[in-house]
Amino acid sequence: MIRACVLGACALAACTLAAGPVWAQSMADRLNDYPTEARADYVFGCMAANGQDRLTLQKCACSIDRVAAILPYENYVEAETVLSMQLGGGEQLAIFKSATVLQEMVADLRRAQAEAEIFCF
Repeated sequence: MIRACVLGACALAACTLAAGPVWAQSMADRLNDYPTEARADYVFGCMAANGQDRLTLQKCACSIDRVAAILPYENYVEAETVLSMQLGGGEQLAIFKSATVLQEMVADLRRAQAEAEIFCF
């Protein structure tokens, strides 16, 4: 079972590499590749954590725009998936906590979020 998870993690990493380098995309493509639902979900979560007023809405919208400018949507989804899998327990999900490739995906998301926080908040 762990072997299947490792193979799945490798396939996930291969998909990320196949998407091509971030620098090869135009800025417009990178800013517009996040679906509205994903942006809204991020803003709702951000507002739940930071406050429910108009100023917080503006800051959270700025934050997802900044994240989208840094991280392609496919990479964002992969990192969010890894984070949600890390919340689970058991031997089968341990690979999501220890695989270097998966940790790098999460680190990229965390760096994008940190830059967005500095820029927007």
